[in-house]
Amino acid sequence: MPEETTAKHAPWYSGVTRYQWLVLAIASAGWAFDTFEGQLFNITRNQLLADILGVSGADAAIKKYGDAFLGIFLIGGTTGGLLFGSLADRFGRRPTMIVTILMYSIFSGLTFFAQSLWQVAVLRFLVAMGVGGEWAVAASLVAEVFPKTARAHASGIFHATSVLGTWMAALAGLAVGAQWRYAYVIGVLPALLVLWVRASVKESESWSGKAASREQIRLGSFKELLLHPQWGPRAMLGMLLAAVGLATFWGVTVAGQDLAKQLMLNAETPAAEATERAKFAYGIVETAGGGLGLLAFGPICVRLGRKRTFALTHLAALVIVPLTCYVPQTYEQLLLWLPVFGFLTLSMHAGYAIYFPELFPTHLRATGTGFCFNGGRILAAPMLWFSGWLKAQPGMDLRLAITLLGLLFSLGLIIILFLPETREQPLPE
Repeated sequence: MPEETTAKHAPWYSGVTRYQWLVLAIASAGWAFDTFEGQLFNITRNQLLADILGVSGADAAIKKYGDAFLGIFLIGGTTGGLLFGSLADRFGRRPTMIVTILMYSIFSGLTFFAQSLWQVAVLRFLVAMGVGGEWAVAASLVAEVFPKTARAHASGIFHATSVLGTWMAALAGLAVGAQWRYAYVIGVLPALLVLWVRASVKESESWSGKAASREQIRLGSFKELLLHPQWGPRAMLGMLLAAVGLATFWGVTVAGQDLAKQLMLNAETPAAEATERAKFAYGIVETAGGGLGLLAFGPICVRLGRKRTFALTHLAALVIVPLTCYVPQTYEQLLLWLPVFGFLTLSMHAGYAIYFPELFPTHLRATGTGFCFNGGRILAAPMLWFSGWLKAQPGMDLRLAITLLGLLFSLGLIIILFLPETREQPLPE
């Protein structure tokens, strides 16, 4: 059998080295803690806001401010992603990753001391800066270190580890109960990851080669990224694609928790019990399905291509949202639907880690990747404020609000038509 045919039928991981596995483990740990910091607020926000606002857990202001703070988080992620993505292209992946991990860990821990809405808002913004920056750096590093035949699988696994972060946040929220401040003390622990990064991670060979010739190229230049006839359109379309996924994630996917809580309140379940069981429904059950969806995206896009897989997942999400909102009539029935809901509405997010680094050359990779994913955050932020306003309207059925927000998935079907296919292509140099 010819060597090329043998390589094509070999397992994707057959040529992966020990160091490449190590990079994947470190990048995944950073992203898992990233997600932990982001989801910690989502898991604890009912109790946090009720405490700071001095209202009951069922007050409409909690939904309003909850989605508003998620919007602030998206803007902070955008700022961090753009800033640290560019710095990673200029000064290297390793030092930038260290700074971002320290940033989201320290400011998450300081949330323990928050006493007012503005303090929470500022701290969530700063945490988000670290989160947005770390993702862009880690996604670029994984794409550069792994060979072409293993890149999609490795990047998909990298992004799928976000599920571990959501589970950790859910368990932390369940462990502390109404004492939400202690959950944020746990948020300091990711700072220890810095020791592992400093001891183990080296700069990728592709970045080091470009850095050596920095006189001939402009590392991390937004001007070159956005004004270039090839990279500029890719950056803008990638940003729009991410905006759809991020807006629907915070407005639709995480609303599985609200659906569960509403069903239990309708059944006259005590509010405190409904809040805790809703944490389990979203943070554990729905997230398990979401994790499988993230893991599935890589193998599927290797077989079908990036564009077809994005289109398939957006179409499936468009269908599952109204079904999950209206078919289940009890909490127990909803638990059966939530894993499928999570699988189909979350799986496309693994595609961002796989696809965005493949769109840009080495000297603009982290900049472009960060621009797409985190630029999408700022476009999604107004939708979060709209989502909070819509859900808080007097007489608004939560199921209808989520279904209307789910129509955004149809935009993703249109955007992907104008982006290039990168399956089996080398990274641009």
